[in-house]
Amino acid sequence: MSTTRNQKAPKGASDMAHIVLTFDDNRLAGALFGQYDEHLAILEQKLKLDAAARGNQVEIRGDPVAAEQARRALDSLYDRLQSGFEVDRKDVEGAIRMAIAQDDQLDLPTMEKKGRMSLAQISTRRRTIHARTPTQDAYIRALERAELVFGVGPAGTGKTYLAVAYAAQLLERGTVDRIVLSRPAVEAGERLGFLPGDMKEKVDPYLRPLYDALYDMIPAEKVERALAAGAIEIAPLAFMRGRTLANAAVILDEAQNTTSMQMKMFLTRLGENARMVVTGDPSQVDLPPGQVSGLVEALRVLKDVQNVVTVRFQAADVVRHPLVQAIVEAYEGDATRRRPGGSAPASD
Repeated sequence: MSTTRNQKAPKGASDMAHIVLTFDDNRLAGALFGQYDEHLAILEQKLKLDAAARGNQVEIRGDPVAAEQARRALDSLYDRLQSGFEVDRKDVEGAIRMAIAQDDQLDLPTMEKKGRMSLAQISTRRRTIHARTPTQDAYIRALERAELVFGVGPAGTGKTYLAVAYAAQLLERGTVDRIVLSRPAVEAGERLGFLPGDMKEKVDPYLRPLYDALYDMIPAEKVERALAAGAIEIAPLAFMRGRTLANAAVILDEAQNTTSMQMKMFLTRLGENARMVVTGDPSQVDLPPGQVSGLVEALRVLKDVQNVVTVRFQAADVVRHPLVQAIVEAYEGDATRRRPGGSAPASD
């Protein structure tokens, strides 16, 4: 466990904080600071302060609010290392975002103001995933408590990945008997019969992102056995009519490309002891012009239904390459300017 000692600021720098953190385990302290102190460099860049490592100690100097955020982020990361997990650049960035969120007073159920951060996580035998943004934290907690969760927002926010990870956790723990993955094959016009191969081979290209997440959570050989045994099922949206999905974790990805009828049909498949997650980006609808997205309609119709939770991701929640976040923000800004009353140039 780390300990904290506040020191008096240098004369003439009364508005600056000076915090010294001491970490008991030298090996873990080295992993916390990163190779060549790269993790401390991230703290300096993101929080605009100075962080210098000396052995198993780190001295933090800067704005008092930023220094306290750095302390909470480092304490959280050290706790993670003590639990046997590794820490990389993305984890550091995520811990910083969560520490800042405490001061922004976002609605994070287990975070007390100025206290230690308790981040939501999903654990499977292969790996454990910790929330890296406040919205991811809220999303994981929604998956734990609600039978139907909508995760909506731009690409790169982890909404599909976390849904698959949570489904894998439920399957490993025996909470459900199977995982059912579905996605509308808009590019094939939902007419899959003309494609070569069996059903799995027909829909694999459309479900590849879900497979990628599964293989991250479950060893490849176990995934293949589960597919063969039906514990993991590929269920094209067009083929789900008339079914009742009980004792299952059911995921519908790219739901913005469902029609109103398809979405209603899918949602009413929910059976006993089932969990359903619907993910999509309402700004990326590939349906024919004029056709209403089933996802957009469902978000409106179900907004007041009990046990239905909607978690909305924003550009700030993008956890891929920093440029992805900048791209999403640029497109969102452009869309805002082009709305009625916006400031788009007349030449457009």
